[in-house]
Amino acid sequence: MAPRPLLALAATLLLGLSLMACHPQTRAACPAGERCLEYGNTSDPNTLDPQLAQATNESAILRELFEGLYADGPRGEPILGVAASAQPSADGLTWTFKLRPWVWSDGVPLTARDFVFAYRHMLEPQTGSSYAYLLYVLKNGAAVNAGRAPVESVGAQALDDETLQLTLEHPASYLPQLLKHQAFYPIPAHAVQRWGADWVKLAHYVGDGPYVLKDWRLGDYVRIQRNPRYPGDAPGCFDRVNFYPTPDPISAEREVLGGQLDINNAAVANRLPHLKANPASAAFVRSYPYLETTYIIFNTRNVPPLQALAVRQAISMAIDRDFIVNKLLRAGEVPTTSFVPAGIAGYLPKTAPHPKPYWADWPLARRQAEARRLLAGAGFGPGERRLRFELKTIIRQGTPVAAQSIQADLKAIGVDVGFRQEDGVVIFESYNIRDFQLGMAAWVADFDDPMTFLTLMKSDTGQQNYGDYKNPAYDALLNAADAEPDAGKRAALLAQAEQLMLNDADVAPLYNDVNLNLVSPHITGWVDNDADVHPIRYMCRNDAPGAAIEKPS
Repeated sequence: MAPRPLLALAATLLLGLSLMACHPQTRAACPAGERCLEYGNTSDPNTLDPQLAQATNESAILRELFEGLYADGPRGEPILGVAASAQPSADGLTWTFKLRPWVWSDGVPLTARDFVFAYRHMLEPQTGSSYAYLLYVLKNGAAVNAGRAPVESVGAQALDDETLQLTLEHPASYLPQLLKHQAFYPIPAHAVQRWGADWVKLAHYVGDGPYVLKDWRLGDYVRIQRNPRYPGDAPGCFDRVNFYPTPDPISAEREVLGGQLDINNAAVANRLPHLKANPASAAFVRSYPYLETTYIIFNTRNVPPLQALAVRQAISMAIDRDFIVNKLLRAGEVPTTSFVPAGIAGYLPKTAPHPKPYWADWPLARRQAEARRLLAGAGFGPGERRLRFELKTIIRQGTPVAAQSIQADLKAIGVDVGFRQEDGVVIFESYNIRDFQLGMAAWVADFDDPMTFLTLMKSDTGQQNYGDYKNPAYDALLNAADAEPDAGKRAALLAQAEQLMLNDADVAPLYNDVNLNLVSPHITGWVDNDADVHPIRYMCRNDAPGAAIEKPS
């Protein structure tokens, strides 16, 4: 799921347009006899094309409009979706799926050929998907995406309408986790072939999930309606859902507490102690540890000083992560100098030592003294030799104070930093085209395995390798881990790769986040989880539609 709209990061690495959300301050009238959900979603989606979407606010909508071979369960766990069964071969290289009887929202039958079409389309270089690298797990996926092999060679084959066979480059025990990601959704071949890229326009939009797209008013809302043709399980009780861009989390907080919104998928971190202490608002707060890392990215392609390891290392070691987390954010975030969150599946035990920079345990004063020495050794210092950078951040709660703290820390070592806030639509494009110097980003696990973090820095990943890290030894370690069947040996190879990347100071990890949501106590079926995935099909409400809740004082 990716960058969070920060970042939300949602990345979610995103908060919507610079426009303030213009949704009504009272709950929109719900049609008679229906149940409606009003959902604050941080920002407008940049796209609802599952092959181009990048951010968590987009994923929240797409998982209701589409269903893959696997779907998200109530805790974000993979459960069978369109697939009725999945059978891996003994060597783990071939997976055969039997599909349930299924139709697209326009009534056209969905077949295994739609999955084959989708995966080929996703990997075609002209599609330009930043998530194409996830499909490199398929045989010849990387070669097709690089234009070195025909799309017909991708390891996806329709044996018949109801049988799909996937052939992998290497065994991947986490494949069910991958297959519920939007990158692996089917797309309607008949609609794409008729309308081309315009198939995602409102008039032509076709999905296969429990809801259909009914309206999208930029800066106001995205509206989805129950799909009467959905053949899957657990359709939920909501007939209509409005997703509102809520770039101002304070205003959104008031709307949730006042009953105009049922959910807002973000909250201001340093307001949590106040909200939890007030009996009238405590029941709204949903906070849970998150498989997410917030970090600084370095533009090594276009900013020559950042090509120097000493400069990147100095910037990273000079930042007071403990102050940012414990004095500014104060919502349970964990300061870190590692990139892969502790506790992720398939990695080192949470209590075991994890990769970290050589300076990670030094006190701040020693780190900053060493940072000044490194900068001087690289030829930078006072006067004309003084470094000056712009730090880009997303319009999101917490980022201004964190950026100001980083600005002060770097000033202490002789580096001047100004910062610029951009909304999610703009900032992701800036990162993708390398229009930044320093950037704050956050990565949310797309699947519960270290590879979701470590493949970001692989040399063939593409756009989302924002710092253009390229180290053949790093790539070789990840490739060796892919081919290693022993779980313990695989984890050790992944740890070696992370340590190498941290030694190269490719990124500056800052903290592991917590997911923060405000949810009306009237909403049932919301399950806190470390993926922060909450399918609406499992939700309902236990009060009369439109009822407001006593507003906290």
